[in-house]
Amino acid sequence: MPPTRLHLAVLLLLGVASDRARGGRVATELVTPDFTASYLLFQDSYGAFLASPSGAFHAAVYNPRDQLERFYLAVLHAPSKTCVWVANRAAPITDRAAPLQLTAKGISAEDPNGTTIWSTPPFGEPVAALRLDDHGNLALLDARNATLWQSFDRPTDSIVSSQRLPAGAFLASAASDSDFSEGDYQLNVTAADVLLTWMGSMYWRLSNDASSTVDRGGTVAYMAVNGTGLYLLAADGGVLVQVSFPAAELRIVRLGYDGKLQIVSFASANSSKSPMDGGFVAPRDACALPLFCGALGLCTPKGCTCPPLFAATHDGGCAPSDGSTPLSVSSCGGAGGGGNNSLPVSYLSLGNGVGYFANKLAPPTVSGKNVSSCQALCTSNCSCLGYFYDDSALSCYLVQHQLGSFMNADSTQGSDKLGYIKVQSSKPSRTSSSSSSNSTLMAILLPTIIAFVLIVVVSAAVIRAWRKEAGRSSRSRDQQVRRQRSPSDSAHLVRDIDDDDDDIVIPGLPTRFTHHEIEDMTNSFRIKIGAGGFGAVYKGELPDGSEVAVKKIEGVGMQGKREFCTEIAVIGNIHHINLVRLRGFCTEGQRRLLVYEYMNRGSLDRSLFRPTGPLLEWKERMDVAVGAARGLAYLHFGCDQKIIHCDVKPENILLADGGQVKIADFGLAKLLTPEQSGLFTTMRGTRGYLAPEWLSNTAITDRTDVYSFGMVLMELVRGRKNRSEHVSDGGGEASNSSNGTTGSSSRGAKSDYFPLAALERHEAGQQYAELADPRLQGRVVAEEVERVVKVALCCLHEDPHLRPSMAVVVGMLEGAMPLWEPRVESLEFLRLYGRGFPGPADGGGSDMNLKHMASPMDRSGRTTSTTMSGWPSYLSSSQLSGPR
Repeated sequence: MPPTRLHLAVLLLLGVASDRARGGRVATELVTPDFTASYLLFQDSYGAFLASPSGAFHAAVYNPRDQLERFYLAVLHAPSKTCVWVANRAAPITDRAAPLQLTAKGISAEDPNGTTIWSTPPFGEPVAALRLDDHGNLALLDARNATLWQSFDRPTDSIVSSQRLPAGAFLASAASDSDFSEGDYQLNVTAADVLLTWMGSMYWRLSNDASSTVDRGGTVAYMAVNGTGLYLLAADGGVLVQVSFPAAELRIVRLGYDGKLQIVSFASANSSKSPMDGGFVAPRDACALPLFCGALGLCTPKGCTCPPLFAATHDGGCAPSDGSTPLSVSSCGGAGGGGNNSLPVSYLSLGNGVGYFANKLAPPTVSGKNVSSCQALCTSNCSCLGYFYDDSALSCYLVQHQLGSFMNADSTQGSDKLGYIKVQSSKPSRTSSSSSSNSTLMAILLPTIIAFVLIVVVSAAVIRAWRKEAGRSSRSRDQQVRRQRSPSDSAHLVRDIDDDDDDIVIPGLPTRFTHHEIEDMTNSFRIKIGAGGFGAVYKGELPDGSEVAVKKIEGVGMQGKREFCTEIAVIGNIHHINLVRLRGFCTEGQRRLLVYEYMNRGSLDRSLFRPTGPLLEWKERMDVAVGAARGLAYLHFGCDQKIIHCDVKPENILLADGGQVKIADFGLAKLLTPEQSGLFTTMRGTRGYLAPEWLSNTAITDRTDVYSFGMVLMELVRGRKNRSEHVSDGGGEASNSSNGTTGSSSRGAKSDYFPLAALERHEAGQQYAELADPRLQGRVVAEEVERVVKVALCCLHEDPHLRPSMAVVVGMLEGAMPLWEPRVESLEFLRLYGRGFPGPADGGGSDMNLKHMASPMDRSGRTTSTTMSGWPSYLSSSQLSGPR
């Protein structure tokens, strides 16, 4: 059709739509200028005057909750009556007969007196039409159909599928369910994350949510939601963080007036019901909402109550029961932040076990101070309404701007955190004569008090210096005695000498226990539940009844106490659903103990390799694979510092009831900054899971963990260690040592190396399901077995650069990303591993030049000989077992 005829046809269509709209009937897709709408005029359609082509969305003069005081130009999801956008939220129409007008200049709303209260901005071109499309986007068009203005560029409290929220933008909650003016809650998209905030205090972030997966690092360009999930995307469209959902055509992301973020999914855009499995709520813990129990209320698992020394008020919150009044920012201006000089400022304790929602994600205001300094800091700050002090980490958190609800303290906000609220006494100050008398008395007593304090301080300094000198002399004598003692006596004496830095101050440390408390919680280390390269593990119980696992670290040369505490501070602040949580630690003298959450089913090797007991079914194995992969992906990409585990194996994957899968012992891996990623100097890990680069001078990266995880995937498929031996006389199958030790087979034995069997099955293109654990008797999903085997082979590529990242591994295992094809040329080394690691000394018969096998070099550059199993002879068994 020629352009002129097409233009005329469009104008005719616009004219027909406009004529229908003028009659009070709902138009479809378009209305043209000189159009007027009001709630009264379109009362039969409940204010709706324009529908999208499919009818899924309506533009309406909308009165939420059917009240008659506030009317808004809004876009609604018609089947569910959900409001997804509001134009004039700060200037509602106050009369149902007041007009909303579309002219060539744009849209405007008037009050009953005819005064314009809201309008679109001026445009350089006349407006030709107002269009509502099937995505829910309301747009003003010019005569060439170019967009002059659109609702997608001005989100309010919601976004829908296909809508992007760029970095720097935000959603603002409504004030209530009937008042759409901006409330106090915001969803902010930053360059690094998505945050929920209240009055400037953060109470949730996407990357910390248990359902999110961090795919890779990078700068966030925008947030989007579509049929498969919620995503944070980079400028190139790459996924940084994602939350996956079951498939749905339409999703609505909405920040409620209560501060709760909800994602509602609909199977189709015209569906009125949301599927039960498509919902998402954040934060999941209602107690993490800033005002769930009202101002100063205490949220507990049993419901809302008030802290000690507080009583309930008529508005649903709490207030001091002694009649004092909590300070507010509006009272700022008086001495000490009180606002009224006649009423003194004091602090009311919240009691033990009370935490504050904002302290879980916020860094401390100041560290290294005592509780008195924290209180003084709050007193000098007019906007400070209270403070929390962490006695174990010497950290001070100030509560500013407004007070919300309190919550039961968890392990990160334990009883060693003290909370106080700034209050004003309801009693007036003393008379001026009393004040004058007190001033006179203080003038007499103050010099005497100061002189006394100076004497005490000087005396204490002299005594401390004398004791320090005496201590040096004593240690010198002890050193001379130790030179004459036996080695066992010397070791005992060293253990008895405590470090000089017991009062180390490092922000963010988890709960610090004394050794006496550790003994109490483990009943003097009565129940031993395991052992690793760093020492034994014991079962314990915290005072609140929760079970823990206590690891006693011994027999290794740990770094100094300060370095140890710094590492624990970092690990203690890493929280992910697939990582074992560090509950606390103990460092006294040479003692090092770590307190972890307890996983009652133990490590994966117990369930996977045991000959008796319940068999790990295929679905459970898939859950283990995906859960462990998510945990490793978070260590590699979700932390401020990249963490390479270096000892991924079934023994370090823990299980618990309810399908919980968690990576353990990542807290003892080396923390790497990007500049340090290639600076490992000591072999770590467990024989059978070590990547080839450990035996060369190749840099150790996160792809080293990927290799180890590939070996674990192989064992999940087969249900046994990757290497076992079949004796030629049919004597049965005997697995090697528990740590997966490999070696050359004895004469008359045939090596059975499962990764090689998987490679050969892949080359032959045969049925992968036959590789699965025969004990499952075919109870597997063939497509999933093929997927796991192919992912495992990709993880085992000899060249680390050819291995997928753990984020990609997660996507492939979940079926959300295309499956890679293994590169056979980068897996040839498995044939040599399958023949017993032949080295140059045993005449293995292979012509392949093994760069890292034949004549490997140690980190100092010296060439070493290889044993019959191909491992350098200078490596000790402790090096091969590595950190646990």
